[in-house]
Amino acid sequence: MKRFYLTAAIAAATLALPALPALAQTAEITIGITTTTTGPGAALGIPERNALEFVPKEIGGVPLKVIVLDDGGDPTTATTNARRFVTESKADIIMGSALTPPTIAVSNVANEAGIPHFGLAPFPITPERMKWSVAMPQPIPIMGKVLYEHMKAHNVKTVGYIGYSDSYGDLWFNDFKAQGVPMGLALADEERFARPDTSVTGQVLKLVAANPDAILVGASGTAAALPQTELRERGYQGLIYQTHGAASMDFIRIAGKAAEGVLMASGPVMDPEDQPDTALTKKPGTALNAAYEGKYGPHSRSQFAGHSYDAFEILKRVIPVALKTAKPGTPEFREAIRQALLSEREMAASQGVYNFTEKDRYGLDDRSRILLTVKDGKYTLAK
Repeated sequence: MKRFYLTAAIAAATLALPALPALAQTAEITIGITTTTTGPGAALGIPERNALEFVPKEIGGVPLKVIVLDDGGDPTTATTNARRFVTESKADIIMGSALTPPTIAVSNVANEAGIPHFGLAPFPITPERMKWSVAMPQPIPIMGKVLYEHMKAHNVKTVGYIGYSDSYGDLWFNDFKAQGVPMGLALADEERFARPDTSVTGQVLKLVAANPDAILVGASGTAAALPQTELRERGYQGLIYQTHGAASMDFIRIAGKAAEGVLMASGPVMDPEDQPDTALTKKPGTALNAAYEGKYGPHSRSQFAGHSYDAFEILKRVIPVALKTAKPGTPEFREAIRQALLSEREMAASQGVYNFTEKDRYGLDDRSRILLTVKDGKYTLAK
């Protein structure tokens, strides 16, 4: 990863010279990425950063200048990073962040500036964020539906909820009310906790006392293992469901034996080997995992690595289209990328097949999800 930080340093030095910015505008495509490589969300952001080692260095014959900054999961820092990309780096494209709150902040900046933005965490794409932002992770309703369907198939009638006390926790709780409740699932109890919390004993005791048939955990990264572990230690024997925000080997490492039997929504990148050869996600997923595990070790694959990797898979499709009508470093080029994102169809990547529209900024369907469980310390497809 040193080369990305070196690129950032060189870029900063270059932009400080008064005679060079105009040349940079036509010679390369600048991509600014803010992600979370420190703090409680690092388990999500580090794989996103690591995956950048396996993305193209040029597209359409034009070099890519990739600038990576850490935001620590803080929306204020993410906002500062995004503004630096706009004002100092003259970015053509912005990506980030790894967590929902800073991703919202980055989207706000990108839409103010008129720069294509790839969100690397699920986030609410409201009308004011819709023109320039798209999201790489699967939307909550697609992932939620596979969990609720599994609950119904296994005679679950009451569900307890424990999730983050922020926008990610809200997204999942609201989806349960919007989809799960109409499917006949009743909410037994709702509990919340903050991302940095080191204990959820009080919340778990209330959930155990409510004794629901199943519990849905609306959390991400290693923090998702906290309620998982506490629930099992407090004797809860029901089904525990986790979101795609928890789909990493770190979850198993932290939760240990408590991870056994968990039901987890995930993108197909976590198990491309078991996909049919006709699946458009199989080839990119296999390629990413081979490269990632080749460097970081067996079973190091990550849902989150797929988010940043897939953004470049999409760029491989849209940048050549944009280059036909405009040059990098111009508003026209940014607009051409935005238009190409909406016109290109069936853009295959490791986590799904993307078809963005003016109204659908996630652009994914049921091909973007699988259901995992943990058996003997390893992920396997759930039944």
